[in-house]
Amino acid sequence: MRYNSSSMRILTLNSNMVGLIWLPDTIFRNSKNADSHWITTPNQLLRIWNNGKILYTLRMTINAECQLQLHNFPMDEHSCPLVFSSYGYPRDEIIYKWKRTSVETSDQKYWRLYQFDFMGLRNTTDVLTTTAGDYVLMTVHFDLSRRMGYFTIQTYIPCILTVVLSWVSFWIKSDATPARTALGITTVLTMTTLSTVARNSLPRVSYVTAMDLFVTVCFLFVVAAMIEYAMLNYYSYIMRRPPPRMQRMAYSSLSMSRTPRSVMPMGNSLLWHDYDDNCLYECLDGKDCKSFFCCFEECKEGGWRKGRIHVNIRELDSYSRVFFPTSFLLFNIVYWVSYLYL
Repeated sequence: MRYNSSSMRILTLNSNMVGLIWLPDTIFRNSKNADSHWITTPNQLLRIWNNGKILYTLRMTINAECQLQLHNFPMDEHSCPLVFSSYGYPRDEIIYKWKRTSVETSDQKYWRLYQFDFMGLRNTTDVLTTTAGDYVLMTVHFDLSRRMGYFTIQTYIPCILTVVLSWVSFWIKSDATPARTALGITTVLTMTTLSTVARNSLPRVSYVTAMDLFVTVCFLFVVAAMIEYAMLNYYSYIMRRPPPRMQRMAYSSLSMSRTPRSVMPMGNSLLWHDYDDNCLYECLDGKDCKSFFCCFEECKEGGWRKGRIHVNIRELDSYSRVFFPTSFLLFNIVYWVSYLYL
């Protein structure tokens, strides 16, 4: 292809001359489909230098496959490759090499990446060994980082606000059953809708993503707030039950150091007037309460508290006002630090 000409160092030819010279059979190995541009004429460029060097360019649009790992979605980063090589010529017949400025990109303000930030380009060279020979693989890596703005507005903030809304029931009186039940059911249904919408925004993967984890924990907090009221309502009903009129027991079956104030001796038997069925045997014999919840004022102090936790069921809402916000705040700290910085 060398020619001697002092006046024309570079010879520029149109696309009709491309078919008259040999071209490498370059293919894009991870392309799903590709199109060449032919309007208004084939978008090809052929230049020949007088020393035999040839420049051939072709304008193409390629849709390439990129395997995404969505474990950290939507805080994930990806490196999408574009792999090309020769189809039939092995390494001993064709060698592909990168020039120093082989890969260039246009101005990023013209890019239309709504969900990703372009972080940069990398190019590598590998050798693919097959039964037909060793082929040189040229790879361009597009480093991308996902933007979180859309998912923060559509998923994270609504989930957090729904969890906070479920805590309002802790400040509503326990006897307001319709109000607390309606609030609990509403927040549960809202979280169900948010989880469905969040799942539709990403491909159907079988593993748990970062968004799935956050939505699931928020859903558990909302359900736990509703279960808290169910427990409070149940135990409050048990403690409000009217005591039985009279219950008899043989005096010889009791061994106590002193007679409790609410026990009245009558002949060979004792009468219990004010004890509930669940608390009949719990505050006798030196106030040795054996139940987890204390039933009488006499049981709130004494040696029975060693190694145990005293919980007043009537104060369950007060405990929840502290426990739920604190635990949710700790979860958010661990969650965001783990996925953003670790």
